[in-house]
Amino acid sequence: MTLLSDQLSRRRFGLAALTAAGYSRILGANDRVHIGYIGLGNRGDQLHDAFLEHGDQETVAVCDLREDYLDLAVKKSGAAPKRCKEYRQLLDDKNVDAVAIATPDHWHALMFVDACHAGKDVYVEKPLSLTVSEGRRMVQVAAETGRVTQVGTNRRSWKSYLEAAELIRSGGLGKVTMARAFSIRNEWPLGLGMQKGPAPSDWEWDRWLGPAPYVPYDPNRQYYNFRWFYNYSGGQLTNYGVHFIDAIRLLCGLGQPKSVTAMGGRYAEIQDNREIPDTLQVMWEFDPTMLVTFTQSNGNGASGDEKHSEIEIRGTKGTMYVHNSRWELVPEAIGDTPTGYNLGKGYGNPLNRTGEARGSRKPQIQARQGTSTASNNTASHTRNFLDCIKSRQKCNADILIGHLSTSSTLIGNIAHKTRTMLDWDPAAERFPKHAEANQYLSYQYRAPYKLG
Repeated sequence: MTLLSDQLSRRRFGLAALTAAGYSRILGANDRVHIGYIGLGNRGDQLHDAFLEHGDQETVAVCDLREDYLDLAVKKSGAAPKRCKEYRQLLDDKNVDAVAIATPDHWHALMFVDACHAGKDVYVEKPLSLTVSEGRRMVQVAAETGRVTQVGTNRRSWKSYLEAAELIRSGGLGKVTMARAFSIRNEWPLGLGMQKGPAPSDWEWDRWLGPAPYVPYDPNRQYYNFRWFYNYSGGQLTNYGVHFIDAIRLLCGLGQPKSVTAMGGRYAEIQDNREIPDTLQVMWEFDPTMLVTFTQSNGNGASGDEKHSEIEIRGTKGTMYVHNSRWELVPEAIGDTPTGYNLGKGYGNPLNRTGEARGSRKPQIQARQGTSTASNNTASHTRNFLDCIKSRQKCNADILIGHLSTSSTLIGNIAHKTRTMLDWDPAAERFPKHAEANQYLSYQYRAPYKLG
């Protein structure tokens, strides 16, 4: 619990900066953090916006394969950043203090490691890595180089989540026994569609693929849709699921899972060429003993629970429903008599049905709600990163936190691929009894790419 207190105190300090009027205005030009951006598509553009909310940063370099994305980033920056097509050119720029990486997932590890070795602090989007071994190497390199790191699981910087974590971890829900998370959207019947369009140059397609195996150009594999193909992503389990699993770990004080299983597939007959399931259920057992499930439904859009929440956490005294940046606590009615067969009351006795009343039932906790006050759902997270660059303290979602949350989702995919209930050794980061599953912990990069 000492670690929790330290973490929450550090986060409160970072959040306090959000409410300090004029914080950025008291800084001189030399106090600005000079940031280079690698990847400026959908999420990269949003991340750039979140950094631009703070006056103590400056966009000094931008990198993307698309000229129109670079044009937009330069226009938004209000500055004259260096334009790059090759990320190593950006890393070689001595004016860059820190980098923000928002490329497809299969590039994260290479760029992160190279950035650390280049002496840059790093904000890297979630999910952290494509494989568990990549994530562990990223943790090692960050420690070896002493870099400040932040992973894009931005809920860890939201005031509402920190309040909910204190409430749950202090026993506010009683003994928590299970949590459920939902990623639900009806994509039937057309899904991604079968995209058509001109192929980029051979150089651009090769650079987009990077360490992934070479395949002929397919428009469905680029831009946002890469998340539906395993060579570049872990699917919706790592896309949305890592946000939810990370939040559950924060809220309930969980470490790593000790076992995992999964079932699902392409059941909805969606008319596209996706590889990931449209229907998936993953279950983890964590220490302290608690079940966590992730439900993905892309063939039906009905809500996963009665409150239409993203996360549902069940304790003996009540249930917390988490809706993006807000949460709601609903108390349980607790009885004052045993619920089993009771001779005196006649409970369960067919000769005395009138005795089945369980006595009085009343809540032991009060209904509560919490709402994030952040103006942008990533602004508080980028604020924390900038503060930690200056203080050299650990960020709210530093590389180790991001690795443990990402690994939890990655081993869920491995359980699905092997159709097995797997025991997980969190210290060794291996499956102790399953050689086939261990083969999925890493993959061979396409030449000449190597992880430093």
